[in-house]
Amino acid sequence: MRHAAHGRPDASPPTTVCRGGDPPLDCRTLSASERPELPPNRLAREKSPYLLQHRHNPVDWYPWGEEAFARAHAEDKPIFLSIGYSTCHWCHVMERESFEDPEVARFLNAHFVSIKVDREERPDVDQIYMTFVQATTGNGGWPLSVFLTPDLQPFFGGTYFPPRGRGGRAGFLDVLAQLHRLWQTRRADLVESATLIREQLRQALQTAPAATDLPGPDVLDHAVARFKAEYDPVHGGFGGAPKFPRPVLPSFLLRRAAQTGDREAQRMVLHTCDRMAAGGIYDQLGGGFARYSVDAQWRVPHFEKMLYDNAQLARLYLDAWRVSGQTRYAEVVRGILDYVLRDMTLPEGGFCSAEDADSEGKEGRFYCWTRAELAALLPPEQFAVATRYFGVTEAGNFIDHSDPDPLPGQSVLHVADPDLTPAEADLLRRAKATLLAARTRRVRPLRDDKVLTSWNGLMLGALAAAGAALGEPAYLAAAERALAFVQNHLWDPAAGALYHRWREGERDSTQLLDDHAFLLAGVLDLYEATLDPRHLDFALRLAEVLRARFHDPEHGGFWQAPPQAGDLILRVKESYDGAEPSGNSVAALSLLRLAEMTGHDHYRALADGTLRLFAERLRRLPEALPALLAALDFRRAERVRVVIAGAEDPAGRAALLAAAHRVFAPNAVILGNQPPADPFASTLPARDGRATAYVCVGTTCRAPVQDPTELAATLRGE
Repeated sequence: MRHAAHGRPDASPPTTVCRGGDPPLDCRTLSASERPELPPNRLAREKSPYLLQHRHNPVDWYPWGEEAFARAHAEDKPIFLSIGYSTCHWCHVMERESFEDPEVARFLNAHFVSIKVDREERPDVDQIYMTFVQATTGNGGWPLSVFLTPDLQPFFGGTYFPPRGRGGRAGFLDVLAQLHRLWQTRRADLVESATLIREQLRQALQTAPAATDLPGPDVLDHAVARFKAEYDPVHGGFGGAPKFPRPVLPSFLLRRAAQTGDREAQRMVLHTCDRMAAGGIYDQLGGGFARYSVDAQWRVPHFEKMLYDNAQLARLYLDAWRVSGQTRYAEVVRGILDYVLRDMTLPEGGFCSAEDADSEGKEGRFYCWTRAELAALLPPEQFAVATRYFGVTEAGNFIDHSDPDPLPGQSVLHVADPDLTPAEADLLRRAKATLLAARTRRVRPLRDDKVLTSWNGLMLGALAAAGAALGEPAYLAAAERALAFVQNHLWDPAAGALYHRWREGERDSTQLLDDHAFLLAGVLDLYEATLDPRHLDFALRLAEVLRARFHDPEHGGFWQAPPQAGDLILRVKESYDGAEPSGNSVAALSLLRLAEMTGHDHYRALADGTLRLFAERLRRLPEALPALLAALDFRRAERVRVVIAGAEDPAGRAALLAAAHRVFAPNAVILGNQPPADPFASTLPARDGRATAYVCVGTTCRAPVQDPTELAATLRGE
């Protein structure tokens, strides 16, 4: 499925009206002033931008919750569950085709209880019903359309349905009518089937018994071989079109290459980074990456930008710079992070979730250019260089085939001809500045401004690491502000509770593993970047909440939601590192790091239990868990602790800290010599009043170092 979105934060998606035909002919999009607006439904009280986009539908929507469940029981009606998110293109297609259709709405309102869920607000709900749809249809994606008993057990599902049957595809009205007949005439069969399906789901989501031992290094070697076999030697990346960056996979290869000296794996990752950065998936004017590329060349993206993608890609390119020393990778890091600070950061310091693919009802309208537009904006010399460099042609390279009236001649900017003379490079620099300034005057895509704790943890960690390595104080300051935002708005210190979503002054009541694991990882990054003991204190508090709320002491690993989440028919342990890493994978690596920093071995034991729980999956299907493979690599490696002492010499300590961060040493941790760091660190003092670094394996440390260059050389093994 292709995912995008459109509209503005205060507007429902545009309505398309068509004249006759099948498929319809002569379609046009109504403006907001032409479109009749119905009274708001219950979703108007919600905070999710996705739910708010549906607040004027004629469908009698409920948010996920007891009110809807009680009505389904009281009226003995099945539930229609629709799951999507604010930057999902086909979600909005189904909205304007079906959920704004009075006939569809009347049937739904009469015979079903309709519930709308934002998958980004409730990924735990989404995972259960997505697993059902994938298992029963062989496909998945959004919009997710699932029919449930009043007890929330699924019995039929799919993704996008056209409103009426066409091209051999069942229409949504036909599906509704058939399910209503079955509910009336064969309800016992449906309920029995749903009960059976629930048990099958439980078994499908159940993890195999934990292994008695940790997976060995052969598992890591096998994974590397499997990943290499998926590599595209021409265009980079792993797998074919559509191409998703999926940073956890190249990140694992890069860290494994550092362990084994595998130059081929390193070359694959760097080539992939080069090709992605040259493609249209990377915003050549404003920085940041789009969600994915529809082609194998990374040229034409699906244009929405997600916070979690950009956080992980910033880390990948930072590591590519550390490994290679090539400044082009550092420039991409700056491009990503400057975009986030400019366009995705709230005044209070939290980071927004996403930006849409569409604006003015057209996918890519904000990002694409025609040759005529460039000619009107640029002097002839700049125009000649820019059109050649970016591959802008009269015909263009992008057509939105889902649009009945696509814009003509649209070009996605990509690096088509990088060979420029110094004079041409200067012309290009000026042309890019002009185009970016012109683009800021366009109608921007919708920004989903909800703040998710999990994704903010990823981004503040990326900012902290980049700020320390690149010497950018603004990035470190942004990371500090983001953590303060989460602590002030989403963390309840008295209850020890961390919540999932904040928007417009209100937080939700959902607590999820991903929030705790991702924020823990980000806080550890910020501690390593600053050596501020308060951050390590907070990391310890988070780790304890994570253990108490989510750990399974009987079988190991971590549940996605705490046991009191009574609106879930199943408890799930996430075991797939996809666009986002799983909470189990991030928790395992974070707890291992925390154990090295503090000397608290019980955190290592928690991580070991997770690695043993998923040992068989790591052996059989390494593609599923690259981030957990990274945790295994850390666990099995000779781990290094870099202790930097000398708070009384802040300039010297900062220089040593920067040197340590510039080296790619994925199995090292950096800590200060002040509590709550491991007590052994307090025995390593600064010398002669100057900041001093100690590189230690176990409790054995090399000779103290005070020169940043010497420290970097020691970490590189020179």
